[in-house]
Amino acid sequence: FRPIIALIEVVAIPLLLSVFFYYLLRPLVKLMEKYKVNRVLAILIIYVIFALAIVWFITSKWPVLYGQFISFLDNVPSLLSSVGEQINELEKNGFLASLFPANESNGLSSITNYLNKGFSFMSNYLGGLFSFVSNFTIILFTFPILLFFMLKEGEKFGNLLVRATPTRYQNDSREIVTGIDHMLSGFIVGRVIVNLSLGVLMYIGFLIIGLPYAFLLTVVSVIANFIPFVGAILSAIPIVIVGLTQSPATAIWSLVIILVAQQVQDNLIAPYVFGKKLDIHPLTTVILVLAAGNIGGIIAMIVIIPVYMMLKIIAVRVFSLFFK
Repeated sequence: FRPIIALIEVVAIPLLLSVFFYYLLRPLVKLMEKYKVNRVLAILIIYVIFALAIVWFITSKWPVLYGQFISFLDNVPSLLSSVGEQINELEKNGFLASLFPANESNGLSSITNYLNKGFSFMSNYLGGLFSFVSNFTIILFTFPILLFFMLKEGEKFGNLLVRATPTRYQNDSREIVTGIDHMLSGFIVGRVIVNLSLGVLMYIGFLIIGLPYAFLLTVVSVIANFIPFVGAILSAIPIVIVGLTQSPATAIWSLVIILVAQQVQDNLIAPYVFGKKLDIHPLTTVILVLAAGNIGGIIAMIVIIPVYMMLKIIAVRVFSLFFK
């Protein structure tokens, strides 16, 4: 089965990206169609706009992002040294003594070891992320082609699914397909809006406190926050560690900024964007994300919530058909 698995791995990521951008761009295509713009022409116009946006990002933002990444990797030894100095200062001030009993002399070494592991994880994560982007170039050539045909003929797929079901169930099938379509559209667009809002709040806060590598850490946080719950924790660890290289106060303020931004996201932005569309208990989300991560890695953690919601829509409809 290795050739089949390899084929799925090659096709899956461009397909997921195509679905993601399909739901982001479909409203723009429909809006342009309302103004009597041909669908193919509307798609080509959007492609040109995106191409210009990518060129702008590569020429203006990518050098800053890549420069901070290279600088971060080069300065990891000095950053670790700075963290050690801050810990020594805390030990001299008696702060660590209040946290660790006197007979636990390995408290300082334990903290240092955990921080070393945190830096190692962060370096490997960032290195893997940029390596992934670089090695992903060939696959990205297939993504615009898939996206073009999805935007051009995406609605036909739902009709094909409906016609494939028996005639007496076609009305119910159409409701299921429509429900899944609306759910995916609301979830993807809403998730992008919420994560970008979180990134803006965090970046402004990081600039105010003078956190090093603010742009790099914000980009990593925005990407990581596409993983529910777990992403927020994973992205907070390197931010706090980098803050600690400056001073304990910077680390504390960086944590405060993260918590405040998360609270604004969860209590103000997310309810306004999603409304009651995400009827999932937080405990269910945590269990699903952890299980998906254990089975399929990061990609599975990202897609598990919409997959669960799709299965829930189908299960509820099937139950109402046959068991009520």
